[in-house]
Amino acid sequence: MERTVAVGGGEVWTDDTEGEGIPLVLLHPGIADARVWEPVLPALTGRYRVIRYDARGFGRSPAPTTAYRQSEDLRRVLDHFGLDRAVLVGSSMGGKTAISFALSDPERVAALGLLVPGVTGYPDLESPELTEQIGKLATAGDMDGLLDLSLRTFAAAGTAPDTRAAELIRASFPGWFSTYGREQEEDPAFERLGELRLPCALLLGEQDTPQVVRCNEAMAARIPGCRLVRAPDCDHLPTLRVPQAVVRLVTDLYDRVT
Repeated sequence: MERTVAVGGGEVWTDDTEGEGIPLVLLHPGIADARVWEPVLPALTGRYRVIRYDARGFGRSPAPTTAYRQSEDLRRVLDHFGLDRAVLVGSSMGGKTAISFALSDPERVAALGLLVPGVTGYPDLESPELTEQIGKLATAGDMDGLLDLSLRTFAAAGTAPDTRAAELIRASFPGWFSTYGREQEEDPAFERLGELRLPCALLLGEQDTPQVVRCNEAMAARIPGCRLVRAPDCDHLPTLRVPQAVVRLVTDLYDRVT
């Protein structure tokens, strides 16, 4: 069931399949919206109650008009659905949000699935050169150039014309620009990863950027008992590139939930 959920000073679009058991909450990356989960939804909704939502400014959620934090929006979504506990699966930006929430509210997270995740407090995760290139293209209004750069950087495992990846990435641009200056950074989390005492699995895309690969390896080493899955044919879009591996990661994670 689709519905709009109020968050602090704004709202987000959500979709809830409803059902019994510990729910699965899906958090999308910053280079796509909640549609990125579509390749794995049939397999997941057949087994679990699945809730997904578009972060502010992405997909069907309005652009933010006030300052906000992603982890607080996640808390509001869980509160809206009356969820005391959930399995969180986050991709990239969504993984960063899931980690921050798990550190602040560990009792509400039954397990943590991380797909090519980001994390606050890790040095050198961002590339100054890439940030400069993105800024120049955005300032010039060159959306085609920005898309080409994004596909080369984040979607290296794809084959031209890579239509679905291109559609999702282009559709994420409004989110990039409308959230700038509004989204507040989460507290540093990398040094606290050892505090995560819950079932956790991390999928690393070996065709992702070198910075993300190094970060993901370091994250998996720091999280106690984290299962590291290396995907040779995957970039920064695991649900498009290796959907079966994503489904296996989630189902294996549920087997570890008590």
